[in-house]
Amino acid sequence: MRIAIFGPPGAGKGTQARLIAARFGIPHIGTGDMLRAAVRSGSELGKTVKDVMESGRLVSDELIGEVVASRLAEADAAAGFLLDGFPRTARQVEILDEALAELGVDLDRVVVLEVPEEVVLARMVGRSQLGDEGRFRADDREDVIRERLRVHQEQTAPVAAIYGTRGLVTVVDGSGSIEAVFERISESLQEIAR
Repeated sequence: MRIAIFGPPGAGKGTQARLIAARFGIPHIGTGDMLRAAVRSGSELGKTVKDVMESGRLVSDELIGEVVASRLAEADAAAGFLLDGFPRTARQVEILDEALAELGVDLDRVVVLEVPEEVVLARMVGRSQLGDEGRFRADDREDVIRERLRVHQEQTAPVAAIYGTRGLVTVVDGSGSIEAVFERISESLQEIAR
């Protein structure tokens, strides 16, 4: 099972990705985890990633693509994986296609968590108020969250559309309890889990 999970900030992607990976026995591959692992490896690629991250610049599509391709080539990903946070751009879709072609495999499904904006806002504002020693985080103000949601929609909609034309997208209602969302996702993946 080779899947990717998309959803707006606050949709619960990370939580659901960990649960899905555990249920289906596949590695949860998040971009942040991949970048940190590349740096820890001490490889040439890791050194390049470290330099970019320490300078405060964003990692380019090509560089994150190299990190993803390297991770997908590892033994534990041979039988499947769950991508979380990649691909985020049309160029990253192309990079992923190339990496998967080299491995002789295809993406089986793209799960898109759909959560109403007001639910996301309530989750994120509530979460931030419980953050660092009970202080409200400046980056979780409602106006900042709305901007993050706008940017996410702007970047992700074209990526979801690409996978939609390939018949790979399954939209799942991401509202409700963690357990309820997890069951909806699990049910949507049953046909490819066989």
